Amino acid sequence: MKKCSVLVINISARQTPHRLTLEKVGFRVVETRDWPPDEIIPEFEVVIVILRHMQAVSMLAARLRAKPHFGRRILIAVAPQPTPPEERRAAIGCGFDDVVSEGTDSRQLVARVLRKLRARPEHRCFLPDLKRRAA
Repeated sequence: MKKCSVLVINISARQTPHRLTLEKVGFRVVETRDWPPDEIIPEFEVVIVILRHMQAVSMLAARLRAKPHFGRRILIAVAPQPTPPEERRAAIGCGFDDVVSEGTDSRQLVARVLRKLRARPEHRCFLPDLKRRAA
């Protein structure tokens, strides 16, 4: 069984600790600043987009979900500042599985990713065992 893979699309070019934390717990992580070609998407179970701002978030989710073979991949947005509940609900309604603020602890992001992956067993990838790592 393969390791679960995460694609981080960092269009904002800001540094975040999320990639390193995901790698430390056992995910295979690839970060890019460009939109990924369609043929790369099937290699990843999770796509995380680090946003510049929340204004175009609904169109972004629709655009990514429309890519060939995107299917039921997990799509998470990382917003630059705390997101009001109504904006978060709107983004989730447009296709994101979750929206977190950039200031969110990376461990919380990892927990949300793991929760979403466990709910979608069709991905068939090896999930990190955080209990064993904590010991």
